[in-house]
Amino acid sequence: MATTTKTTKKATAKKDEVQSMLRIRVRAYENKILDASVKQIIDTATRYDAVVRGPIPLPTEIKKYTVNRSPFIYKNSREQFEMRVHKRLIDIENPSPKVIESLTNLSMPSGVDIDVKMM
Repeated sequence: MATTTKTTKKATAKKDEVQSMLRIRVRAYENKILDASVKQIIDTATRYDAVVRGPIPLPTEIKKYTVNRSPFIYKNSREQFEMRVHKRLIDIENPSPKVIESLTNLSMPSGVDIDVKMM
């Protein structure tokens, strides 16, 4: 007996629908600035009728540093500092050239890091 695999029309249709996708990761130290820049990206993408998924909040990266207050006498007293890096993820499906051009011309505030990948 020979087994045959059947591919459904829905499975092949889903593969054909999503041809390309922009994955944008936005990082910042302050969440208010981050949310404002994410809103600006989403507004620009929806202006040109692009399908936007997100913003998806990713886990906040916390870096902690412990420092001695005094190097000699009070060696047991220490201070702790932390840096929080807030992250968001945005997916744009089937971006048109106008969407990509308008996203490259956006001016973002300082302190906001943007990584764009074409998938």
